[in-house]
Amino acid sequence: MAESLTIARPYAEAAFKLASETNSLPSWSEALARLAVVADTEIALELVGNPRLSIEQVAGLIADAAGQLSAEQQRFVQVLAENERIPVLPDIASAFETLRNAHEGVLDAQISSAYPLTEQQVADIVATLAERHGRQVKATVRVEPELIGGVSIRIGDQVVDASVRGKLAQMASAMKV
Repeated sequence: MAESLTIARPYAEAAFKLASETNSLPSWSEALARLAVVADTEIALELVGNPRLSIEQVAGLIADAAGQLSAEQQRFVQVLAENERIPVLPDIASAFETLRNAHEGVLDAQISSAYPLTEQQVADIVATLAERHGRQVKATVRVEPELIGGVSIRIGDQVVDASVRGKLAQMASAMKV
């Protein structure tokens, strides 16, 4: 995984530079997200290694499957195909979003909950985090039933664990002392 991120970083930086210069960060974010989904499919991985297809055909199929792409985005897919980097598109998209968030001063928060959260609950958590950190917060929410109850919030390397599982682990640790 670390190797994949190392390979992805220069491509993400190049895409970010191009997107910044052309004032098209949102468009690139959306395109890379779609491309990442396409590239992460079994079919796409089979296309990349298929000796019957030319590089142009592979790039064209991947680009077409991702939907509407600008000329620069299509050329980016072509470069990735030429360098056999289509499989690292999910890491490129992730690295691009990290660069974009840093550029825009946005914190990326992953909120895990034992049960689905309502829009109001997510909005309340985001507002609290924004107030605490003094920055805009972009939240990704996922349901993890193994938390039993409560939420766990990760921002970068900082974790706030207010889950039942986390509290039980703390109690178990305290009882061993």
